[in-house]
Amino acid sequence: MAASDTKALIAQVLDHLAEEVPALAQLKLVMKVELQTHGGDAPIWRVEVPGPKIDRDSAADARVQVVVHRPQFNELAADGRLNHWVRAYERGHVKVTGDPGVVKLIGSVIERQRARGRT
Repeated sequence: MAASDTKALIAQVLDHLAEEVPALAQLKLVMKVELQTHGGDAPIWRVEVPGPKIDRDSAADARVQVVVHRPQFNELAADGRLNHWVRAYERGHVKVTGDPGVVKLIGSVIERQRARGRT
């Protein structure tokens, strides 16, 4: 898959998540997104929000790192809603690490939105 296609998929994921969790759209953050492949070459993307600004870069200034296998990412990008992403995270298909305060904030915002959806 071409880099421009991957960039578009990352932007699509951000748009979908911002629609479902508007508070995430207001977050100012730099993320390192690693899309692991079976061949060992894991492209690394620097994703800055809001914007987004998406570049293939080492993302040395990232506060959060997101690691997902490329096939899983493609599925989630195509039709993954928030609950699909949460389920993938809970099953270990999506790993989020980094600044504990930022990771906790993102998790809290997502859980509050999911709670609103259940009521």
